[in-house]
Formats: sequence, structure tokens, C-alpha cells
Amino acid sequence: MYALIQRSSLAQQAVDLLRERICQHEPLPGQRLDEAVLAEELGISRTPLREALKVLATEGLADLRPHRGCFIAELTLTDLADIFPIMAILEGCVASEVAKIRTPASLRILDELHDRLEKHAASGNIDHYYEANYAFHDTLQQLAGNRWLQAVIGDLRKILKLSRHRSLRMEGRLQASLQEHRALMKALHTGQPELAEQLMRAHLLAQLATLRDIMTRVEAAYEG
Repeated sequence: MYALIQRSSLAQQAVDLLRERICQHEPLPGQRLDEAVLAEELGISRTPLREALKVLATEGLADLRPHRGCFIAELTLTDLADIFPIMAILEGCVASEVAKIRTPASLRILDELHDRLEKHAASGNIDHYYEANYAFHDTLQQLAGNRWLQAVIGDLRKILKLSRHRSLRMEGRLQASLQEHRALMKALHTGQPELAEQLMRAHLLAQLATLRDIMTRVEAAYEG
């Protein structure tokens, strides 16, 4: 029993480490993983590594192909077009709920996170803005108090991390995102659930529109 628990622990540690690397685009989407090299690098045998890769595959972060190996998942435009509308509905529900049950304490927490967004947007630090934005949305989900909703959103957010903050690198998108957050914060402070839901949905769909534009441009450049 001890050996089984120990092996499971190694696999989970590998999952956590590889998930973070994948979300940082290290390795790159579409890249094939060399199990022997990766196992040696992580200092584990190939058995817990394969267990870890299976977990990542169930999360949509890796693609296990019979007789070909494991590849880092790539999000296509179709994937994004399928996922973002679902996220918009779910996170819209979160925003609506938080607007209904807001308290001075919860608003202070959100204000502090929003202040970070303002600071990083002013300095043009996209990496830090992305992390603060991720924390803001995560905190909203916690404040909504629906653990099932949070679990579903959490699973989808893991997949969307493959696109990382590409949308924020599009000219004008960083400031547009900040303006969307400002409007949302106003709706939360004034307790307008329907408006908060609408604004959150629009915020997510604006990200999709930007990513669609980016990917369309990349495809056009590649074909050209």
C-alpha cells in the first residue's frame, strides 16, 4: 500500500509540474513529448510519468495518440468558438450571483484585485495583468459560493490556458479589457445582477473575437 501511495504522489507532482509548464507554453502546443527524456528530467520512472500524462489528457492539455506518443494539445479556432460561449454563460452566472450577495468585505477584496489590474495596465505589463485577471475571475467564482459551478469553470479554464494571454497582445485589447472590468466593478458595487451578467458575458466573448482575429491573421500570413 505504501508503494502505491508513493507512486501516486509522484504522478500527481508530475501532473502539477507539467500542467504549469504546458500553460507557460513550455513545451509548445503540438510538440511531441519524449517520455524517456522527460522521465529523466523529472527524476521519476516512466510509470508515474505515463499516469501523469493520462491525467493531462483527460484535462484536454495533452493528446495521447496510439503508436505515436504524447503531444501537447493545440486549441483550434473551432475549440475556442465552442468553449468561450460556454464560459461566457457560466462566468455570467458567477457575476450575477456575486452582485446579488455582495458584501462590503467581498467588494473590498475585488477592489484590491481590480487595483492590480489598473496598475499593470498602466505599466503595460501583460504578464502581470494576465495573472491578476486570472486571480480576479477565480476570486469571483469563490465569492459566488457554488462549488459545482466553480469546478466546471475550473476545468475549462485549464484548457483555455493553452491560449494564455494571446488576446492581450493584440493592440488595444489590454485597455479594452480594463474598461470591461471597470464597468463590471460598477455593476457589482451597485448591485445590478442582470447587468453584471451581461457585462461578464460580453467580456468573455470579446476575448473570443480577439483570438479569432489573431488566429485568422496568422493563418492568412502562413498561407501567404
